[in-house]
Amino acid sequence: MKRTSWTAAPALAITLAAFSPCNSAQGQQPAAQAQQPGAPAIEPDAMEALNRMQAYLRTLNGFSLRSQTTIDEVTEDGMKLQFGGTMSMQVRRPDRLHVEVNSDRKDRQLFYDGKTLTLYAQRAGYYASVPAPPTLKEVVEAADRKYGIRLPLADLLHWGSKEGAKADIKEAAMLGPSRIGNAICDHVAVRQEGLDWQIWIEQGKTPLPRKLVITTTTEPSQPQYVAVMQWNTTAKLDAATFKFVPPKNAYPIKLVDLEAAK
Repeated sequence: MKRTSWTAAPALAITLAAFSPCNSAQGQQPAAQAQQPGAPAIEPDAMEALNRMQAYLRTLNGFSLRSQTTIDEVTEDGMKLQFGGTMSMQVRRPDRLHVEVNSDRKDRQLFYDGKTLTLYAQRAGYYASVPAPPTLKEVVEAADRKYGIRLPLADLLHWGSKEGAKADIKEAAMLGPSRIGNAICDHVAVRQEGLDWQIWIEQGKTPLPRKLVITTTTEPSQPQYVAVMQWNTTAKLDAATFKFVPPKNAYPIKLVDLEAAK
């Protein structure tokens, strides 16, 4: 059985080098409901929940989160495989980020200290460092554009920025209350070009995203990415969290600048 990799759709990039999203027929139902006769394509209460989440994320100067993830990979003969993993993220605005991804296949860490972006592959023992722009928004965009590195749950950083508005939303539907762990959430389904996604937003004073499901609709197999998130909005994060110090026997390599190679 020969496997082939595929890349995530651009708007909701949740990948780090080899991570990406998907969907099933069940995952498509919410977007279809938004198209029922007489129902608005973009429901006001769905957008209100998204706006409430964005506004709250903008109040967080620093946070950490841990997410349980599953991701689909499709073989060349069409078989859909699923892999599990965890992702942890520490953020301090406007210019600090640390991400660690551990999956069934790969372990990766990413460090951004305001000046340098470093990608470290623990199992292989390799790391690569490049100069980085001065803000989280810019470093997320540059990592994708220049090096093909899509940061896990990067949209959390985008939604929490002043520029984080409605990203080309074509349909949005409020599906009602739903429980994720101990949190009662608003379950919202959204359609963008090439993507269907669902998000569960905690009700009350802390409207944090608790679960995210993304379907890549441009792929015939409709692969899916799922993340269930646990948050710490009062995390104490010092400078060492975001500074990469090469471990003994780790070897530096170079990242290929895709823009320069064109």
